[in-house]
Amino acid sequence: MSHIDGWRFHGTALAEPSPGLFIALEGIDGSGKSTVAERLQHAFLAAGKDAILTREPGGTALGELIRSVLLCDESTTMLPQAETLLFAAARAQLVGEIVRPALAHGTVVITDRFTDSSLAYQWGGRELDQGEVRAVQQMAAAGLEPDIKILLDLPVEMALKRRLASADGANRLDNEALQFHVRVRDAYHSLVAADPTRWLVVDASRTLERVWFDISRALNLSELTSDRALQEHHELKQG
Repeated sequence: MSHIDGWRFHGTALAEPSPGLFIALEGIDGSGKSTVAERLQHAFLAAGKDAILTREPGGTALGELIRSVLLCDESTTMLPQAETLLFAAARAQLVGEIVRPALAHGTVVITDRFTDSSLAYQWGGRELDQGEVRAVQQMAAAGLEPDIKILLDLPVEMALKRRLASADGANRLDNEALQFHVRVRDAYHSLVAADPTRWLVVDASRTLERVWFDISRALNLSELTSDRALQEHHELKQG
């Protein structure tokens, strides 16, 4: 069994095991999730693995439409309950259209956010009932859980500074009060504390290279490259 196989989540009755691998990047905006997700995809592709990258909300045509509604400045009057349901709708479409079929084919699926984001933002940030938020996400994901959850953690002030300086600019959620983002980060910490064996927590306040080094070492990604090299060597000898 490979080192990465040791991370694999064996699921529940609602989430049957699949030959693929499901990795979720979590954290407040500005933590570097998108960049790390791209690096992970490149690492798996370089090792000869099928790997796709997606994001939440979004990842499908419908999901991207919902994303535009969720994040636009015109949606400032959106109720927390409506926000929760829209995130769940985008997730349900992504799981059914992209994630489950890819996992069934043995693909590595790397997502920028999954159900824990809803718990962090709608339970933590919006202070909705945790049980209600979990129930909505359970329906949206149909019991699917990531095999690997990576939390990129850093102070809120640093994350917001990075976010506001990025080319993408700020969205509706970025413009929430500072305390909202503090509650989101605290919620992530609570989720990790409740189930620490399911999480890899990385200090994202450092340089990208340090962050990537820690993730690569924790997941033993060099093992993938070694396996690929051995396979190619074997094929050359057979040829």
